[in-house]
Amino acid sequence: MSVPVFSFQIKYDILPGLVTVGKYDGSHSCLTAATTGVKVLIHSPHKYNNPVSFLNVNESVTAICAGRLNPDEDKDILVIGSASSILAYHVDNNSELFYKEVPDGVTAITIGWLESFPTPVLIIGGNCSIQGFDWQGHDVYWTVTGDNVRSLALVDINQDSLNELIVGSDDYEIRVFKEENIVHEMTETESIVALVGYKENKFAYALSNGTVGMYEKIYRLWRVKSKNTVQCLGSYDLDGDGNDELITGWSNGKIDARNSKTGEIIFKDVFAHGVAGIVSGDYRRAGRNQLIVVSQSGEVKGYDATSLQKDLKIQTDLLRELFLRKQALLAELKNYNTTSLSTPGIPANTRLVTEISASSENDKFPKSHVLLSLSTNNMTVLKAATIFAEGIFEGETLVIHPPSPDISSVLDVALYPPKDTPLDIHIRAFVGNDANSEQYHVFELTRQLPRFSMYLLVPYSGIDDPTSYVTFQLVERIQRLDIWLNHHFLLPSIIPVKIIGENEWKIGIKSLRDGSVINMKYVSGIMTLITENIGLAADVIQSLASYLNIDKMESFAQFPTVFDDVEKILSEITSLQQNTSKMSAMVADNAALIRSLIVQGEDARIIMHWKDMRECYSQLYKVNEEMLRNHRLYCSNHEQLLGILRKLNLIIQHASRLRVSKNKNELVSQCRRAAADQNLNVLIKLIKTGQN
Repeated sequence: MSVPVFSFQIKYDILPGLVTVGKYDGSHSCLTAATTGVKVLIHSPHKYNNPVSFLNVNESVTAICAGRLNPDEDKDILVIGSASSILAYHVDNNSELFYKEVPDGVTAITIGWLESFPTPVLIIGGNCSIQGFDWQGHDVYWTVTGDNVRSLALVDINQDSLNELIVGSDDYEIRVFKEENIVHEMTETESIVALVGYKENKFAYALSNGTVGMYEKIYRLWRVKSKNTVQCLGSYDLDGDGNDELITGWSNGKIDARNSKTGEIIFKDVFAHGVAGIVSGDYRRAGRNQLIVVSQSGEVKGYDATSLQKDLKIQTDLLRELFLRKQALLAELKNYNTTSLSTPGIPANTRLVTEISASSENDKFPKSHVLLSLSTNNMTVLKAATIFAEGIFEGETLVIHPPSPDISSVLDVALYPPKDTPLDIHIRAFVGNDANSEQYHVFELTRQLPRFSMYLLVPYSGIDDPTSYVTFQLVERIQRLDIWLNHHFLLPSIIPVKIIGENEWKIGIKSLRDGSVINMKYVSGIMTLITENIGLAADVIQSLASYLNIDKMESFAQFPTVFDDVEKILSEITSLQQNTSKMSAMVADNAALIRSLIVQGEDARIIMHWKDMRECYSQLYKVNEEMLRNHRLYCSNHEQLLGILRKLNLIIQHASRLRVSKNKNELVSQCRRAAADQNLNVLIKLIKTGQN
């Protein structure tokens, strides 16, 4: 265990993930954190007499960041985000730089140089949207993403000396934005809760299921999984080799540092409570930064690279020795298993057979599922099995150990993939001669679920004049479409594909999640997808385009139910926004009345007119109760508005994914502008054709 170079207690509970450090006077690092009350704490170690100060915030803090925003000033700006606003605060001047209402909320903040912008940009992520502001509060950047933004980072992915924006969201996607356009998408198995950028086009990520990993460009270098939850990520060169390590703070109070290239742990420490934040700054005024770790109970520890080098060498040697011992024990265990398993009773030719198929609900499994069937090629029985798959099982590993009367040579397991993404299924099966025998053999293998594993192929049932469909040009051989089916679906032994001549191909696909059906018809270079599920149609188009290497595809979409939903959503948005305006006006009127009553009540108290004072404070109590009721209504109205906006954003996102183009995000921007202008006709036209 390493000894920190400094430690202290700030005696306030800190919210996890809401810690930053800033040089608000241009020279001294100040630790800043959101407390459990609606306050932001600033700890300034250079102010010996009074190092702790507070900013009162009227709303719960949801994100916090500090950085240099004004290029003409070397002082950092503190930025505080809430569920409905963003505040840029000049701490040194004790003044508000700017304040903006943000209807989509603020869930992530970063400050830095983006693309070719001439000044640093404050970037915030919220409900499916990303906005950027300059130091004067001007809106200079805007785009949308598929779900709630949970994390942001600025990284030069393509090494063109310009930063791209990395966005992690609740839909398990890591997206790389070049200006307003998505240039890369990487799918993970859970929500991306943290991102941190590195030099040499690398960035680290953390998932809500405890996974931590590293990407170089768009390729994953490594990843590890823990049973604990990641609270925050940071970077710091702990071993002094010139390369930053990945620092991870965990919910159980553990902090560790991993080599950014290999994922090997080189340092550990433990706090009494969960880690709230990891930052770096020159807290000792030593001319170099220290790694600063803050726990949720307010405990602060600092670590310095040079003071840890000897200790790190000892830890590295110890870890290497332990790793060698582990390898020796694993080899011994493998040898033991091999020896015991070769005993008489288990045939030498025993093999494990696996079959994967999509299946509807039945008596054994009441929900639609992907059926993983394990069996042996002889009479040996399956005594137990462990199945590991990220994102499918709670805890990510399923252990199956049937009671002795139910042990047989066949073992069926129902899988419920949460999203349409390829998944690796790691299987370990324990095979024995009979249920009571202590002898067993271990089989290990990996199978992959295709992207559309929760779908059944059914006979084509489309009609000649459908009401809901997407059509687009696709110059491709039918054989290539069959290969695409084999790669992306769990095919039955007999594929219900209807082929008429050399240029006509028809098939039906049924979703096991909601029962929706999509009929696909390919005739003379024109593909038609007949379905009422716009999301499924978008997924199929993106899958086809990716597999067939298509970089440009225009389509025409007709979804009457979606258009009706859009009309209803725009109407509801108008109504909710009007309610918000009315309640804001009422709040302003009541606030003025409260100020007046307080003044009148205090005047009456000073001159000892007790009757007038009681009347003033009685009226003040009633106005305050009314304010509280209005606030609850305002919060409820705001939540409804966010829910409606999310539905609209999802429809717009599906509409953009019905097309394939480098500039498809321009369609998203046009749709958002049409929605903001309440222009229903333009919005529907954009969804139909992709063009205004």
